[in-house]
Amino acid sequence: MQNAAGLPVISGKECVRALIKAGFYIRRRKPSHIIMGRDVPFVQTVVPDHTTIDRGTPRVIIKEAGLTVEEFNKYLDR
Repeated sequence: MQNAAGLPVISGKECVRALIKAGFYIRRRKPSHIIMGRDVPFVQTVVPDHTTIDRGTPRVIIKEAGLTVEEFNKYLDR
């Protein structure tokens, strides 16, 4: 299922897997959030570790990661 922005409804784990494919790594973890980073170019973003991420959150993560919606969807393998 996709929301109006062309992004599928995803879990935090799916988002983390997609970001890892985009060159990110897990920097640290707090109880319900995963802080991910990339060194070149330096970028850091926070992914909630929830079973379903709220509708606007993936768009913020994609913007912080410097990706397009199309690139992110490609990394999701859906």
